Amino acid sequence: MSFIDRDPGEGIATQQINKNYQSGQIIQANATGFGAASDDFMERGIDLNEQLIRNKPATFFFRVNSDAMLGAGIHIGDILIVDRSIRASNQKIVVAILNGELLIRRYTDTGVKKLLSAENKKCADIEIDPLASFAVWGVVVYCIHATL
Repeated sequence: MSFIDRDPGEGIATQQINKNYQSGQIIQANATGFGAASDDFMERGIDLNEQLIRNKPATFFFRVNSDAMLGAGIHIGDILIVDRSIRASNQKIVVAILNGELLIRRYTDTGVKKLLSAENKKCADIEIDPLASFAVWGVVVYCIHATL
């Protein structure tokens, strides 16, 4: 049993349904036919962990709070996916620890000297002193950039 209730002040009609049905009041239908053609091509959702992470135990996420890598498309607030199992090589973007400070920079090793380069004119390149406390913490493999 159902009825329509009109609120004269707002002119909106709402329908309230009595949910105390008896089996004779429920209409049954037999569904026949074919499924939609697109059902044959339906895929499961995209799992970003599966797509973006190669080595789960060695992968970490960082939120960027510097504009040093703007030229490389890495902005403040972006999320970096960093893999510690990848060996740093020339021109890779890395997370490095230099004298206790975490830096995101482009790494260059010429054999004679090591260099951390920013991709922003406001930040100077850093030549790594052989006596400095330095380590490449991990290699940046992806940057998730919000477009909002």
